[in-house]
Amino acid sequence: MGPTASGKTALAIELCQALPCEIISVDSALIYKGMDIGTAKPTAEELAQAPHRLIDILDPVQSYSVAEFRRDALAAMQDITQRGRIPLLVGGTMMYYKALTDGLSTLPQADSLVRAEIEKQAQENGWQTLHQELQGIDPVSAQRIHPNDPQRLTRALEIYRISGKSMTELSLNKQPSAPYQFSQFAIAPQDRHVLHDRIAQRFDIMLNSGFEDEVATLRKREDLHLDLPSMRCVGYRQMWQYLDGNNSYQEMREKGLAATRQLAKRQLTWLRSWQNLHWLDTFSKDNLTNVMKLSRIRT
Repeated sequence: MGPTASGKTALAIELCQALPCEIISVDSALIYKGMDIGTAKPTAEELAQAPHRLIDILDPVQSYSVAEFRRDALAAMQDITQRGRIPLLVGGTMMYYKALTDGLSTLPQADSLVRAEIEKQAQENGWQTLHQELQGIDPVSAQRIHPNDPQRLTRALEIYRISGKSMTELSLNKQPSAPYQFSQFAIAPQDRHVLHDRIAQRFDIMLNSGFEDEVATLRKREDLHLDLPSMRCVGYRQMWQYLDGNNSYQEMREKGLAATRQLAKRQLTWLRSWQNLHWLDTFSKDNLTNVMKLSRIRT
């Protein structure tokens, strides 16, 4: 685990070269086909060294729930372990990890009418007003969900309006946890400013590698729009708005960087409260040794 741009992929490939591991992606952006540059998807060379499961499995017009991830990840883990190999879960989508390790709450299914009403209220009054509503209903979820995260905010309000119970209350009733013993590691630079520098460097590499053309191709499709989960991925919304003429190129870059830094901050907030987690320094030369030692795995 780890925030964006922390070095997860490089360490995962190193582990695959040293151990009989097979990677399962735990990333809600890498699931989409045709979204390669802006999601920092592993390169063809990296995938040749270490194939990843659960990437390129959906068209960007489709949605993918946490429950679907859990189902697919557990199926992949069963296949890998039955062949005597080690599932290596790699990514930064913390909700996916939580659902996998702890089990998934029995929450009501989405209701398009309820969602439409919430989105209408957001357009009229703003997401901040809806976030204040959530604080009165479910302060625990409100503390975890940022006012600028419409997808999760909508879901939390939708659950309450459908069931009359908060997401926190319903989350107490969960499916069984996954039938595996997990060794959990998080990798990150020790200095937050260093992480911000890495985020900026990677974003500029994306811009220089054809990210604008990638989004322009997606934008030409009549079935894609900014309200889809795929287009809410950091960077894509900002580039789309630039192509719409709503921002200058420099504003697009600054907003893209700000959104990526906010994502990293949310990821680190999750990780700091995580139980039984071993921290690794992005720049340490001993990460591979430490992972094998702390997880009691031997070559």
